[in-house]
Amino acid sequence: MTQSGFRTERDSMGELQVPADALWGAQTQRAVQNFPISGRPMPREFIRAVALVKAAAARANAALGLLEPAVAEAIVAAAGEVAQGRYDAQFPIDVFQTGSGTSTNMNANEVIAKLASSRLGSAVHPNDQVNMGQSSNDVIPTAIHVSSALLWREALRPALQHLAQVLRKKEAEVGHIVKTGRTHLMDAMPVTLGQELAAWRTQIEKGVERVTAVEPRLLQLAQGGTAVGTGINAHPDFSAKFCAELQRATGIEFRPNVSLFEGLATQDTAVELSGQMKTIAVSLMKLANDLRWMNSGPLAGLAEIALPALQPGSSIMPGKVNPVIPEATAMVAAEVIGNDATITVAGQSGSFQLNVMLPIVAYKLIESGRLLANVSRVLADSAIAGFSVNQARLADALDRNPILVTALNPVIGYEKGAAIAKKAYAEGKPIMEVAAKNTDLPPEKLRELLDPLELTRGGIKGGTSGGG
Repeated sequence: MTQSGFRTERDSMGELQVPADALWGAQTQRAVQNFPISGRPMPREFIRAVALVKAAAARANAALGLLEPAVAEAIVAAAGEVAQGRYDAQFPIDVFQTGSGTSTNMNANEVIAKLASSRLGSAVHPNDQVNMGQSSNDVIPTAIHVSSALLWREALRPALQHLAQVLRKKEAEVGHIVKTGRTHLMDAMPVTLGQELAAWRTQIEKGVERVTAVEPRLLQLAQGGTAVGTGINAHPDFSAKFCAELQRATGIEFRPNVSLFEGLATQDTAVELSGQMKTIAVSLMKLANDLRWMNSGPLAGLAEIALPALQPGSSIMPGKVNPVIPEATAMVAAEVIGNDATITVAGQSGSFQLNVMLPIVAYKLIESGRLLANVSRVLADSAIAGFSVNQARLADALDRNPILVTALNPVIGYEKGAAIAKKAYAEGKPIMEVAAKNTDLPPEKLRELLDPLELTRGGIKGGTSGGG
């Protein structure tokens, strides 16, 4: 130990000074010094996944007779502590590092070896034992799949299902209320709030279906391919045994990739998963923007609904309250869409047998999944569940909506209907009043044909006299 709080460590390139209290060794320290770029370390979810990989590999190697049981158990116990988040501070390497993620893999090997050595009372080697039968080139792609699968199962899918459930509950609460529909942001035929909410809910439910459809490929792992996909230095049965151990630890049906070469050389599944999360982000942005429009006002906007008032909206205008949750949701959507662009470019960066943008793929996938999960719950609980409906405003707009004349098309024809609509708009009169003066239809027939609630059910409401 030196006087300055450092110790000397060695690797294949020579000696290096490492902080005395660090669990990592020389290879991690070199990466810390080489990549002072963003100050952003690899995410906690990814470190957890790498640790789970190390534990499953140790168990598999022990079962195959390649690793002494006591050493394997020490590695498994140490990796378990890392997976639980007890040593996150020992993973300082920047996300912008070597493209294979070798630095992070060695960081995990060194920390787990140090902890296992302390537990065992004798030296555990980071390469020969913790990294036995592995390469960074299969560990990091595997950890990308494992971290994404865990995040999907544990956080994103439950959050989206919660959002869909809240939307369904709101449908039941306000679904009977009729409002003016809008196309091109212009008045259109009426719809119910239930129909509008059901469209949002269906978007979210289809988002769940889309990501679920990725799972058959997401649950295939590259582990066992080692350096280039051939499995050099790994037992022939290692890949299958590893997946069985990882499945036992996580409860997720992981299995070997049908092509370990593909698992190392490409990130096509990550690109596919990111694309589906981008679609969810697009859905959330549409939903958020609809809420903002419906909430706009309260005097000069649509004012169809009132979102929960959560905080003052202005530092200069007293009494102003803004739609902060939909705004935050839209910003998350923008971030996820940007992350997808990064992942798409990174996915193209596989040269021959290895993709060399793996750390940024991992980082952006996890960030997108985490952001979508968090904002879905916030949107559900702090905006949708508590908004109130301005029924008087909706009824007034419906009464003055000249587009209701569309329902008369089968009876009076398109041209006459257009003339009535223009007259009602120009005079600011209800469509019922103008239609009564400009057609021979009796009042009771007009009320039947122009009933807004009936119009939300579609279909032809009267006989035909041409037009359409």
